[in-house]
Amino acid sequence: MALSYKARKRLALLILVVGMPAYVVVAVSVVNMLERPPIWAELLVYIGLGFLWALPFRRIFRGIGQPDPDEKN
Repeated sequence: MALSYKARKRLALLILVVGMPAYVVVAVSVVNMLERPPIWAELLVYIGLGFLWALPFRRIFRGIGQPDPDEKN
């Protein structure tokens, strides 16, 4: 069953407000467990983790900035 536009919008907001800060804490914890690698390696880890964060949610975020397609004028 596909999510409605409003449900996707609410879920996207929840992911951004709750999920993203939690993911940032996890990402920083992972880098700290590596015992402070060189700055270039740390940057690569953050870029990689940032890319991996977005992959599972791209279907939810797709089209959220557009007007509601189900709304009747």
